[in-house]
Amino acid sequence: MASVSCAHLDQVEVLDPPAEIPGCPQCLAIGSTWVHLRMCQTCGQIGCCDDSPNRHATAHHRESGHPIIRSLEPSEDWSYCYEDDLLFRISG
Repeated sequence: MASVSCAHLDQVEVLDPPAEIPGCPQCLAIGSTWVHLRMCQTCGQIGCCDDSPNRHATAHHRESGHPIIRSLEPSEDWSYCYEDDLLFRISG
């Protein structure tokens, strides 16, 4: 079985989320709701997931080109690379 790896790990600069996350900042600004939160691992921007009405995390990727997000759900420790379409864990 071949090993698959993300070619964008060199762009990971932010591993840890902020201590307090009130929600998706963009959704809060427009009075919208979200389902789950994701964090860009290049710049730390928080956005809502693709199950949310506004899909701010993916919008951030499209606008910035930052390739990797991580889940901010308490029971989840995965990251996802948009460019490689790859779900993985970053061990720190």
